[in-house]
Amino acid sequence: MMSFLELAAALPADGDAALLVGRVNFPGLGAVLVQVRSDGVYDLSHLAPTCRDLLELPDPAGTVRARPGQRMAAAADVLANSAFDALDPAKPWFLAPCDLQAIKAAGVTFVSSMLERVIEEQARGDAARADAVRAAVVAVIGDDLAAVRPGSPEAQRLKDVLVAQGAWSQYLEVGIGPDAEIFTKSQPMSAVGTGAEIGIHPGSTWNNPEPEIVLAVSSRGETVGATLGNDVNLRDFEGRSALLLGKAKDNNASCAIGPFIRLFDGQFGIDDVRRCDLAMEVRGPDGFVMQGASSLSKISRDPLDLVAQAIGANHQYPDGFVLFLGTMFAPTQDRHGPGQGFTHEVGDIVTVSTPRLGTLANRVNTSDKVAPWTYGTAALMRDLARRGLLA
Repeated sequence: MMSFLELAAALPADGDAALLVGRVNFPGLGAVLVQVRSDGVYDLSHLAPTCRDLLELPDPAGTVRARPGQRMAAAADVLANSAFDALDPAKPWFLAPCDLQAIKAAGVTFVSSMLERVIEEQARGDAARADAVRAAVVAVIGDDLAAVRPGSPEAQRLKDVLVAQGAWSQYLEVGIGPDAEIFTKSQPMSAVGTGAEIGIHPGSTWNNPEPEIVLAVSSRGETVGATLGNDVNLRDFEGRSALLLGKAKDNNASCAIGPFIRLFDGQFGIDDVRRCDLAMEVRGPDGFVMQGASSLSKISRDPLDLVAQAIGANHQYPDGFVLFLGTMFAPTQDRHGPGQGFTHEVGDIVTVSTPRLGTLANRVNTSDKVAPWTYGTAALMRDLARRGLLA
């Protein structure tokens, strides 16, 4: 994992031009908001005590650029100490870059993921049945749903046809219907950062990573930055029942975000997000390697439409939110034998990367073996009060 925590991999390819915001745990101080540059991490506490407060400023990027802070450590050293198996608690390490924001996710936003969710539902969470179900489902609904605009009259006509054939699904409803699936992925302060272990429920035998772009949104509904995420998913749990979505998605360390939030400015904005191509790799301790990709250009719903469906007159977020945009990556590569599909093994190293946002790297473990989540909002407030940063 160490190679993925080197500056050249972790930072964007145009790192010197990127405005990057992160959070570092400094011993004796707690979580500190920082600007990340190739030559170091710089304290942003003079601008805002939390990431939430920084993103609430009228011009976060302009403010950070105009008022750089004090250098606190070498970025390379902090990255090296962020590896779960090399972390020295007496030295600083990176946390997930968001803090008080709600952690939301949009599901079924790509055709491939929509088909896989239908397959999970029909297979009732049984990986061994997935191939047969996949063939049967595609025979009925086809695989050219990308041409259907969600919520359009054409989508409604397709729904009528599929209902008549008994082939309609709750996942098709949110995939091509008028309303997007927006759910709570995890709790504020619970996401892990780059280098940390990610967790799968010990009772799951069919699960997968989900490489995604994550938008940072203010309480005003303004999208002000982007980062990378891994929406760890339990296919067997959700496949048994959609009512198990919470258990399939929200477990200890099942949400990874990072390495840093790239603020929108003249160098990088929402159009760049729309053009992002994500690369993902799983490298197992058994020598297994799986590679995948997710192209935002193939998303079914525009990222800003998803933001608008998450926040508005019917739903407010006074601390803002981060929003996973979904993935087109659908793992079908057999790992343990024909027809068994893919599932994680403890020890897998998962990387999610794109040139404009860098690399997020994590190791898989079961949620009961990953370090428990103990640093929540109350702990953060106590640390900020001790540093005199609360008004």
